[in-house]
Amino acid sequence: MAGQIIGLHEWFQTPAGQYLLRWENTQLSTAVADLFGYHAVQLGLPEISALQANRMPHRWLVASTSGEGALDSVLVSDFTALPFAQNSLDLLILPHALEFSQDAHATLREAERVLVPEGRLVICGFNPASLWGWKQRRARWWQRLGIGRLFLPDGGDFIGYWRLRDWLRLLNFEVESGNFGCYQPALHSQSWVDRLSWMDALGGRYWPIFGAAYCVVAVKRVRGMRMLTASFKRPARLANAPASIVPRADAPLRRK
Repeated sequence: MAGQIIGLHEWFQTPAGQYLLRWENTQLSTAVADLFGYHAVQLGLPEISALQANRMPHRWLVASTSGEGALDSVLVSDFTALPFAQNSLDLLILPHALEFSQDAHATLREAERVLVPEGRLVICGFNPASLWGWKQRRARWWQRLGIGRLFLPDGGDFIGYWRLRDWLRLLNFEVESGNFGCYQPALHSQSWVDRLSWMDALGGRYWPIFGAAYCVVAVKRVRGMRMLTASFKRPARLANAPASIVPRADAPLRRK
């Protein structure tokens, strides 16, 4: 797994990787800015500042190997066995953690375990149904013949958007939002990345589900559980209510 993560880090230094990082940082900042709680965790990929816009008091980066991390609090752990108690995290962010995990199902089950009821799970991933995914599949075929090179990092099992939604539904997650982005072709040149920036607006309008990457926000639901909110309005006391006295119609009139 360490080799896969190193390959991913190196790829994010390329023009295409920087292009993707800009989009994912924007999506993650928007997704977590208004989420409140106490504990937030990002799994891997310190190149993305996923928790920078969040205001929770306790934030950690969990890395798969030592030497990674841009946050002050960095933990090294296996993503399938996180060092957190059950129902203890309010926010968990997985930027490409599922794709490069040795066991994506176990990582997702671990995410469900540590999140509190109504906690948020944010997932970023490569979209195999895109120009980038198509080029990656073609490059794998050419590599079998001993020629060509991969465009995306090697070793990742890219998970389709609808496939991911099925996995989340089985674990009682409800998808709140799903956004696609990065509609440019698979390019290695920075000048062409800058030149074709107009394709993002066009792709988002005419073929939105074919973006090279997606960002999914899901909520952990617990059946039979009802969330109670604080009540800030106190009912008026009966003693303070004005009393209205109306004489009975059959009551005798008193003479002065």
